[in-house]
Amino acid sequence: MVVVLCTVPDSLDQAELLASKMVERRLAACVNLIPQVRSLFRWDGAVAREAELLMMIKTTEEMVVHLTSFLQEHHPYDVPEVVALPAQAALPYGTWVQDSVRDEKGDKVSSLQESSSTAILSQDE
Repeated sequence: MVVVLCTVPDSLDQAELLASKMVERRLAACVNLIPQVRSLFRWDGAVAREAELLMMIKTTEEMVVHLTSFLQEHHPYDVPEVVALPAQAALPYGTWVQDSVRDEKGDKVSSLQESSSTAILSQDE
């Protein structure tokens, strides 16, 4: 199992839209939306401070590359934060994560489904 951390703008509606697409496309088994994150970072040569929301995404090692591609295409930020951390889960939960990122026939999902060149979110929202 892998836990992917990804911050998004402080908009629950935007985060839910992005999270639901990841789960619907079986890129993630579960996405927790953690509000009220305050981020300090260097951007364009200056220190920036932003209110954000943290997505804690549960997936598999095999799906990280597909999840990363999805986030790079659909995330509202120019440089989305995608930090993948290996994790151990208790067997019932780990099995559920594995099963949740498989298609209905039990096969691993090997490509982005219903991929679109249009971003789900825009930076203006």
